[in-house]
Amino acid sequence: MRPNGRTGTRNYIGVLTSVNCSASAAKFIAEAVNRSGILADYPGVDGVVAFVHGTGCGMAAYGEGFDVLRRTQWGYATHPNLGAALMVGLGCETFQIDRLKDEYGMVEGDHFQTMTIQATGGTKKTVAEGVERIKAMLPVAARARRETRPASEITLALQCGGSDGHSGITANPALGAAVDLLVKHGGTGVLAETPEIYGAEHLLTRRAVNRMVGEKLVARIRWWEDYTARNRGEMNNNPSPGNKAGGLTTILEKSLGAAAKGGSTTLRAVYEYAEPVKDKGFVFMDTPGYDPVGATGQVAGGCNVMCFTTGRGSAFGRKPAPSLKLATNSQVYRSMIDDMDIDCGEILDGVPVAGKGEEIFRKVLAVASGERTKSEDLGYGDLEFVPWQIGAVM
Repeated sequence: MRPNGRTGTRNYIGVLTSVNCSASAAKFIAEAVNRSGILADYPGVDGVVAFVHGTGCGMAAYGEGFDVLRRTQWGYATHPNLGAALMVGLGCETFQIDRLKDEYGMVEGDHFQTMTIQATGGTKKTVAEGVERIKAMLPVAARARRETRPASEITLALQCGGSDGHSGITANPALGAAVDLLVKHGGTGVLAETPEIYGAEHLLTRRAVNRMVGEKLVARIRWWEDYTARNRGEMNNNPSPGNKAGGLTTILEKSLGAAAKGGSTTLRAVYEYAEPVKDKGFVFMDTPGYDPVGATGQVAGGCNVMCFTTGRGSAFGRKPAPSLKLATNSQVYRSMIDDMDIDCGEILDGVPVAGKGEEIFRKVLAVASGERTKSEDLGYGDLEFVPWQIGAVM
């Protein structure tokens, strides 16, 4: 448990960037620390991760795009799976670090520090200074110790990618059964990917705890219809070529399967992208369907574990939150055994959905307790940090 009372499942140190112009410097800092061998002295620290992105300047200083980036950066900087964080900027960008600190009341100390390349005196000095700051943070992060915590402290991100015709009858409903168990134990399941519940939103609104929550979800659907129209697209541009090759022919088929990840309990709240998730139970977050972007928003909102279903075989991980991969069919599970954690194709051979849901739930508890996932063994999760970019690039 962190000093602020939130529960983490991992213990990373993050190197965040305010702008793409400081991305390389942040990567240099993280790589230098990870190569140095010093982490061997801190076995309780899972590693140093550079969360770099492609925006932060050439954007409006106010409005939707800025607000989304601000929430995302704040969510990662304060994430319970980070023992400490260093934010690196260039200095002259639109997304100013000092403004972020002022707006969120963030105070620098042992767990959070900032610096800019321009103020520090260039790349080499920034990297050297950044490495020293991370080294000073290591003993601070290492103070964290694993302790028994209730399942109610798990906030589980629900994702799917590379879906196929089996998704809606195996892995997704099995994950939904696991979410029902998690909710029963007081935990939280966060469904997302608004374009991928399009046409099935009525299945969620009828479960809303009140009219306001249902109307908020409908409002996000209407926003997406306007957003795609403004960009000369349409909500029906799904499924992807891979989805179609796997047996999905329309967005309605895909949405019916995707919504099944949310189980059957009451929809307690609807959140905007990267908004802090505070409600317990089953909730929804408005995100794109593009997995790295959607997952980034869920983790920024506080998800400390993730379950990712796939029928075609997605290669994915999500630091700092461990990501479990659920194969919808046994062929993908066997052919990508180094990537897949659970074979939900067994449902096609007679394993009950509820039984597979119990298996997923138990695996989530084990992973939250420290058991490593296949994506963690492979090293996934650094490059999958992709904040949602909304608005004009100027």
